[in-house]
Amino acid sequence: MKVQCVSQVFMAEIYVSTDIEADGPIPGPHSMLSFASAAYQADKTLVDTFSANLELLEGASGHPKTMAWWQTQPVAWEACRSDLQPPEQAMRAYSDWLKALPGKPVFVAYPAGFDFTFISWYLYRFTGDNPFSFAALDIKSFAMAMLKTDFRSTVKNKMPGRWFDPLPHTHIALEDAIEQGALFCNMLSENRAAAGYPPVG
Repeated sequence: MKVQCVSQVFMAEIYVSTDIEADGPIPGPHSMLSFASAAYQADKTLVDTFSANLELLEGASGHPKTMAWWQTQPVAWEACRSDLQPPEQAMRAYSDWLKALPGKPVFVAYPAGFDFTFISWYLYRFTGDNPFSFAALDIKSFAMAMLKTDFRSTVKNKMPGRWFDPLPHTHIALEDAIEQGALFCNMLSENRAAAGYPPVG
């Protein structure tokens, strides 16, 4: 009975793989240019997606190093600078989207420390709330635990190929959110199978 209860709670989670693109390392002095989320069930069912390109924050400016990097990514830059929305409008719509998902949203990213900082700041700044609360699931940390490696040596080119679906990583937020969400779900499935959990789905 106890195992069944844990399984039911787990099944209620929706893994919201999220990628952001910014013009600097921290929010406030710099702006989040674009963000996207791909909401996955544990069985890798893609429930829904959300994406938005944002107008710059008033008084903010691009960091020189970040802007130099953007000059090497003309396609991604063009993609994140079209159809711009005011941050207030986008974040309120995003909050409503999160709350409408069929389960409790869990923030997932690679690296979570960067993406969650921007998402949390923007949600609190423009909506006054964060449906994810204060927690974020970092794919790199999960991989470290699964592979039993040091954190800094846990990099994608040393991860098993079976974890990766043939999806692009383009620095276009929606494409990257879908790609890393599939990666996480593949890892989750393998980890749970190794622990003796029944297959999900």
